Amino acid sequence: MELRTLRYFVAVAEELHFGRAAARLHMSQPPLSRAIKQLEADVGARLFSRSPTGVTLTAVGSVLLDEARALLDHADRVRARVSTAAGGATLTIGILGDGTDPGVARLAAAYRRRHPGIDIRIRDTDLTDPTCGLRAGLVDVALTRSPFDETALTVRALRTDPVGVVLRADDPLAHRDRLRLAELSDRRWFQFPQGTDPVWQSYWNGGRPREGPVVRAVQECLQAVLWNGTVGLAPLGHDLPAELAVIPLIDMPPSRVVAVWNEGDTNPLIRSFVEIATAAYRH
Repeated sequence: MELRTLRYFVAVAEELHFGRAAARLHMSQPPLSRAIKQLEADVGARLFSRSPTGVTLTAVGSVLLDEARALLDHADRVRARVSTAAGGATLTIGILGDGTDPGVARLAAAYRRRHPGIDIRIRDTDLTDPTCGLRAGLVDVALTRSPFDETALTVRALRTDPVGVVLRADDPLAHRDRLRLAELSDRRWFQFPQGTDPVWQSYWNGGRPREGPVVRAVQECLQAVLWNGTVGLAPLGHDLPAELAVIPLIDMPPSRVVAVWNEGDTNPLIRSFVEIATAAYRH
């Protein structure tokens, strides 16, 4: 079994859908299907039960998934140790906004256990660059939120969070259980500086142009609400000061936590980071 084929198999097993797995692997579906069929021939048993809506793992497939993950993890550790022996490997990770997310803590602990000899450098970035300096070559991989311009980037979704509107606690709408974007159409919203990724800006402005104070960081957003009574959006589940309230928006697309790296970058430390992140955020 080739490691590449095992990576294909793991992608299908985790996505339980050939189309989504092909998109994740940045390949077309026919060669992926052929590779899995060849793997089944090599194993001598079916790995997936196929249906029009997707696939499910067979008992043999479940066994192979555990073994494939272990083999791929070992291969990544071998590459990382060789790289370290060759001159001290370093991985620079960009983190956007809130580093207190429990997923980050689980990821950090798991990555330290897997790669104790790797020098990890963290670049904490503000909200004006959702790719955390990736395009400028300042980081190897970013832990951030989408959507943003994904040109020449590879993106792996880790978690999906519903989004709410942040209001001052004494705002007339702060007592509501839920809101719609249209109910905020006459309000002032915070803005990102000129030149910020337009896809990113549009999302956090609820899909339409807004007026309001310019901010660069999470705390500036919160202070804009406190001092100016502006509104802004934030993922649900984050702790806020008692003076603020966050009300779920029922017609706002959710925010995805993602790992992103430059398309074509084959650094095994990045690949290992992404696989560990996928598992850490699954819990």
